[in-house]
Amino acid sequence: MSVDLSALPVWAAIAGSVFLVLGAGLTLIGALGLARLPSFYTRLHAPTLATSWGAGGMVTGSMIIFTAAAARPVLHEILIGIFITTTTPITLMMLGRAAVYRDRSEGDARVPPALGVQEREDVQLAMPPTSEPEKT
Repeated sequence: MSVDLSALPVWAAIAGSVFLVLGAGLTLIGALGLARLPSFYTRLHAPTLATSWGAGGMVTGSMIIFTAAAARPVLHEILIGIFITTTTPITLMMLGRAAVYRDRSEGDARVPPALGVQEREDVQLAMPPTSEPEKT
């Protein structure tokens, strides 16, 4: 199925182009953050946020352009947006947890201890101590 984009209305071309450029710009910012940020943990944030919002902008722009060009609603691209929006943060959260586990097992001092673990005398436990019930 081919779509004639030369007959695209001006309003659809402008709106679609704005969303496409905005989405591509956000994705570019995420890629630059991934390349320039200093540590693994700070690098996790840039692609998560920018890729999700960038993909949303590009999907919205594509939906506007192809809906106007085909003269019918083109909604299957919503599935692409849903997939990217759900899988990117989940994947990066799992990578972050694996990195924290690895760094803690290697004894990296820059990673905070796990909750509920007391490593020094001056550190308070995250959970209050439990008391045994009194026998009456």
